[in-house]
Amino acid sequence: MSDNIDTKIEQEREQARAVCDLEGANSADCAAAWDVVEELQADKSHKQQSAPKKNSLELYCDSTPEAPECRVYDD
Repeated sequence: MSDNIDTKIEQEREQARAVCDLEGANSADCAAAWDVVEELQADKSHKQQSAPKKNSLELYCDSTPEAPECRVYDD
């Protein structure tokens, strides 16, 4: 997912540069194009912040699932 939003941000950034070169840096279209880029960057940031963080045990068990501390028993 991150690659997809990064690609979209880069595409919109290129579009904004093109619009600003054509319309001028002080044009409304230029400002609107950069607003789109900022919105995408904010969306990416919010999604990254809302991702659950793993604690040290979870990180350890991801790398060494065979460790006794990481075993899961069914009742």
